[in-house]
Amino acid sequence: MQTRAQWPHLLPLLLLLCGGCTCVCGCNETEMLQRLPLCGKAFADMMHKVDVWKWCDLPEFVVYYNNFTLCTEEETIDVGCYWPNPLIQDFIIGIHQQFFSNCTVDRTHWEDPPDEVLIPLIVVPILLTFAMAGLVTWHNKCSGGRL
Repeated sequence: MQTRAQWPHLLPLLLLLCGGCTCVCGCNETEMLQRLPLCGKAFADMMHKVDVWKWCDLPEFVVYYNNFTLCTEEETIDVGCYWPNPLIQDFIIGIHQQFFSNCTVDRTHWEDPPDEVLIPLIVVPILLTFAMAGLVTWHNKCSGGRL
């Protein structure tokens, strides 16, 4: 049976094997807030290459936005914070307000068609269903159940 005094020689081996382990020292929010503007600046530089009237057209900048998101994620994780977190969300909302505040969502307003169109669309399938059921019943009675 090994005693605790024999365990310390395993510590360097564990540290060597866990070279890629993340630090659990906690979130350094100050450092995170200092790094995030670099992601924002890189995104802004790329967005300024896109015509302003195309800023609301997602396919025009989706690669830049993906790079921006990955940058914020990497910088946040590098300083030991979770992604997303409230500070990141506030930062991203600020970027959205800067670049996408003039983009509107044109939602189609759906409404029922006028009654002269709606009533036939409802009644005709119902009548056809009754007619087909009656036709099948009549056919079965006349043929004696043979097909």
